[in-house]
Amino acid sequence: MDNYTKAVYVISVAADLAGVHPQTLRIYERKGLVDPARTRGGSRRYSQADIDRLSRIASLTDAGLNLAGVHTVLALEQKIAELERLIEKKDRIIDELESETVSAVREVQRRHRRDLVPLHQQMSLYNRRRYLA
Repeated sequence: MDNYTKAVYVISVAADLAGVHPQTLRIYERKGLVDPARTRGGSRRYSQADIDRLSRIASLTDAGLNLAGVHTVLALEQKIAELERLIEKKDRIIDELESETVSAVREVQRRHRRDLVPLHQQMSLYNRRRYLA
């Protein structure tokens, strides 16, 4: 686990960093907008990723969205990010396949280059029956 996703902040510190009241964080959690980690004792712990998400929620609510709208926007943003990762992965696979194809074609051309004969050196068979008619 990296430092970005490591849950270290208690609710009061997270609320302070996000610029909201701790009760607001509890509301966001109830609405499914944020899902902080929990200690064995049940205390909430927030990561830097959670703080960034809280800042995004604040900017969306400041823009006039209600919490249902914020939930929809966040879900769509997550879906877009997943699709972008998928496209990136497929692009890498396509690039690898193109490279392998080019290499395979060059190898076949290299192996068969000695089988090719220039046209001026080509021999043709004499077909005697064709000229006797």
